[in-house]
Amino acid sequence: MKKDLSKFLEFKPYKPAKGEKYMAAKQIMHFKTILIKWKELLMKEADKTMEHMKNDSTKLADPNDAATQEEEFRLELRTRDRERKLILKIDQALQRVDDGFYGFCEDTGEPIGIKRLEARPIATLCIEAQERHERMEKTQVD
Repeated sequence: MKKDLSKFLEFKPYKPAKGEKYMAAKQIMHFKTILIKWKELLMKEADKTMEHMKNDSTKLADPNDAATQEEEFRLELRTRDRERKLILKIDQALQRVDDGFYGFCEDTGEPIGIKRLEARPIATLCIEAQERHERMEKTQVD
């Protein structure tokens, strides 16, 4: 999903109070709400797909129409598979919230940052660790 999540999920960017501790209760609640809304939205889309496929899976006499319908279903299922994987990542993020690790880099333990988490609420690495990880992947591929 390349959309701006704040507009997509209809939330206002978090503005920490002066002196507010990183990942204080209000911040945690903000991100937990975002993650839950996102998951609910994805689950609704999956339900719509199932309904659509049930209702529109008639055998079409014209081979071209049948092929078009089959391709539409294939693309829809691919999208839902990506969203299924995203739901797993959201569940993992919600588990990190419950465990008290949400918002902190898995590599360094440093804060990931509010803006980064609002852009990618399932992020597990701070920017520096993510860039390092991507450089290592690139050198392994080259």
